[in-house]
Amino acid sequence: MKRVLVSVGLIGLASAMAMPAFAGKEEREFLKTEVMPAVKTAEANYKSSCGCALAITVDEASLKSTSDMRPIKSIAEHVSEGVTGYCTDAASKKAMCRMKTLVLAKAAEAAFTFKNGKGVATTDGQSTPSWEMLTAELDK
Repeated sequence: MKRVLVSVGLIGLASAMAMPAFAGKEEREFLKTEVMPAVKTAEANYKSSCGCALAITVDEASLKSTSDMRPIKSIAEHVSEGVTGYCTDAASKKAMCRMKTLVLAKAAEAAFTFKNGKGVATTDGQSTPSWEMLTAELDK
């Protein structure tokens, strides 16, 4: 009897590990209709405001539910809204154009890091880095 339960438990564990981070219809729809349009808008606003391209990617492996995705959408919206009023002079544009890529992900804490042209903005599921956190790191 114990062997059967252990076998069933191991099979269940193996199948849970083989599943993608999120596979439900609701999650796929939210990513497609809410998150990715916010990301595309942020990329477009960045380019039109600062004059340089920013490639924003979403680390889907770190997301498990729509609750995880909402703060990711918020980060994209912070970028989209913040950049329009920030890149108003040559020095600000130069500082912001140092960032070529931005990765949005869920992690243990909300933070923003920048190194070698790559920014990483993380949410803990509740908090997100503000636009001011991004600019403080980029505009040094």
